[in-house]
Amino acid sequence: MSKTFYGTIDVLEKPTWYQFQEDICSHFRSIGASAETNVTVQGIRTSHDIDILIKTKYLGESLVWIVEAKLWKSRVNKLQVLALRSIADDIGADRAFIVSGAGFQSGAHEAAKNTNIKLKTYEELKVDTRHLVESEIIKTYKKRLELIEARYWSHKKSIRKKYGLRGEIWDFPVNFSGMTLLQTAQSAILAAESNEYPISLETFLVEKQGDLTAENFQQLINWLNLNLNFIDEKILLAEIEMIKHGDFDPELCLRDHLDVSPLKLFAAATIKGQKD
Repeated sequence: MSKTFYGTIDVLEKPTWYQFQEDICSHFRSIGASAETNVTVQGIRTSHDIDILIKTKYLGESLVWIVEAKLWKSRVNKLQVLALRSIADDIGADRAFIVSGAGFQSGAHEAAKNTNIKLKTYEELKVDTRHLVESEIIKTYKKRLELIEARYWSHKKSIRKKYGLRGEIWDFPVNFSGMTLLQTAQSAILAAESNEYPISLETFLVEKQGDLTAENFQQLINWLNLNLNFIDEKILLAEIEMIKHGDFDPELCLRDHLDVSPLKLFAAATIKGQKD
């Protein structure tokens, strides 16, 4: 019942559990996934009513997640976890979450151990899924950095210097150094993988793009977009000049994915030194 200027009228208010589901659904949409509430999904054996169905793609792979929203006064028990495991298996869900407002019994945690069932509070769900998405995004930047690095090192040291891709520290201030910029990007990505914000993005170069510090993931992505485009353009323009003057003779070699680049090793050592 609600009071209005016209008197007391009946108003159908959405129950709290309904809003709990909608909040979870909205979170997944905010990180780029397709999410629906109260969906019936056909499994191999039977159909199932799913609180929240999430469909998304990571690196071209289609994933299906399901969520049970438990805004209960009691903690979730082992039987409820086992029931969700059965549903997830039947419909082929890649991952299943139980999001509880009251927490979980010890038996529930035991039943979910070493499975694709994740037991979370709403706040834990938001943090963990956001980090999962961020880690997948970071992988694409690592690959892009690897490709740019291969192009950069394919040119001899003398050629890189001749065409403005390499500066010497004794020429300080250095106008531009591809190695310094790539090293800064490597260090930033390693720090982001460990969620170590704020991240310093200072290169001490005359030519620079973006902010000097990333306070969060979005600021880091903005910086990476600016600077990887920047060095891509610098290499392309240098290569055009190399071709014009007959100096274009790259030794292209893409490292095996298990190999670690010298810049990545240097970046890891730098971060370790900062911690020590």
